[in-house]
Amino acid sequence: MSKPTHNTISYIEFTTTDIARAKAFYSRVFGWQFKDWGPDYIDFTSGISGGFAKAKTPVVESSSAPLVVLYSSDLVATEAAIIAAGGKITVPTFEFPGGRRFHFNDGLGNTLAVWSE
Repeated sequence: MSKPTHNTISYIEFTTTDIARAKAFYSRVFGWQFKDWGPDYIDFTSGISGGFAKAKTPVVESSSAPLVVLYSSDLVATEAAIIAAGGKITVPTFEFPGGRRFHFNDGLGNTLAVWSE
């Protein structure tokens, strides 16, 4: 984990019922590298540090949960990689001032978004 800066987000933690599947999905789609911390936790660094903690039951999505938004220089290729890795597009690509984005579910209970110019 990088040295935190005062009053900034320094770490994001997700939950998953399948650590190996989470590692495979995010490695395949986004090229993230992971460090294992035993059978129930992995961490990564991708612009910000984060981790996946093993959950006993699937995560229930909430419409009020914070949305993690990733950046891609090739939105179409990233969308294709998500689908190929078993993820599902939950909000199709739409335009907003300054770019385009879509939302996806990783198949493990986490919903994120990806944007591009």
